[in-house]
Amino acid sequence: MAVGEPHLGHTPRLWLWLTVIFTGGGIVAAVALAPRASAPPLRGLAWLLFLGSSVHVASTGWLYTLADVRAYSAQRPLRYRWVPVGLVLGGAATAAIASPAQLSWLLLAYFAWQFFHFHRQNLGMAALAASSHRVAPLTPTERGALTVAGGSGIVGLMARPALIQLRVDTHIGFLFDAGEIVFAAAVLTGLVALGRRPAPDRPAGVGTVYAMALLFSLPVFVFSSPYAAVGGMTIAHGLQYLLLVGLIAGGGRRTTRLRAVVVLGNIGLVGGALLSGASHLHDAMPVVRLLFGAYLGVVMAHFVIDAGLWRMRDPFPRMFLARHLPALVPPRADVVLGHGSAADIR
Repeated sequence: MAVGEPHLGHTPRLWLWLTVIFTGGGIVAAVALAPRASAPPLRGLAWLLFLGSSVHVASTGWLYTLADVRAYSAQRPLRYRWVPVGLVLGGAATAAIASPAQLSWLLLAYFAWQFFHFHRQNLGMAALAASSHRVAPLTPTERGALTVAGGSGIVGLMARPALIQLRVDTHIGFLFDAGEIVFAAAVLTGLVALGRRPAPDRPAGVGTVYAMALLFSLPVFVFSSPYAAVGGMTIAHGLQYLLLVGLIAGGGRRTTRLRAVVVLGNIGLVGGALLSGASHLHDAMPVVRLLFGAYLGVVMAHFVIDAGLWRMRDPFPRMFLARHLPALVPPRADVVLGHGSAADIR
């Protein structure tokens, strides 16, 4: 990028408020458009779920078009090559040989991992909001409150699998109310900790992103419709990710920026269409279920890859983000994000 050339990545407040809009808008849209009972989603909701789920997962592939990411992943072939391949092949084989009942239980574990992945991104968004505004990093109490709130949401989903459209009885339904109480306590603790920050360390944008991360699992305890309870979380999570990756794609030199954005769009849409098609094959015959299992493997590979590429306590992710979006990471990112902390952006 030419010196002095304006770009969204140079405006942290704009990134931050777009994140707020995408997060809140995704959840509100899912609640407003959620169909009744077991009816299929309306077209608008289906497209939002497509973007927030399949397109966002597929867009991880675009990161491998960047030379620095390829070089970094080549140094760590286990995490960035062999584990993803193993997950895809293992997922395909498992889906083909597992009975419907066994597959439902495996999907329960898969969804627990998925929503843990959501929590880690929320933690990263809150940490990045503080970093971009050059204020004090999240305290252990603030991070702990986010972790407990996210964990409570996962417990709520495991206690009521119908919210993730699984017909299994986990025999822990009684934990739903307990999870709700713990969630409320975590939210209160986090808000109190936020309020104790000195005024200069809690600007409106930072406080808003933290509060949204803290309340992210609230729909689980409020709505009985799967689309309202978890659909909005899926959309919001995916849009957060697409915004950040889109900023990286659009932040290069003017001569390569358009090409990067077009390549990202094509990988996201084409790859997302393939993933979306495979995601509906769980009830097919065993041979076809191979594709469904491969789909699950690709999503799990996305969890593993992003857990490494966006782990901001490691040198490369800090350097990578500072190079592509310098306004979001201060010169001494290890100080502001908290060296050795649990900050992740995935």
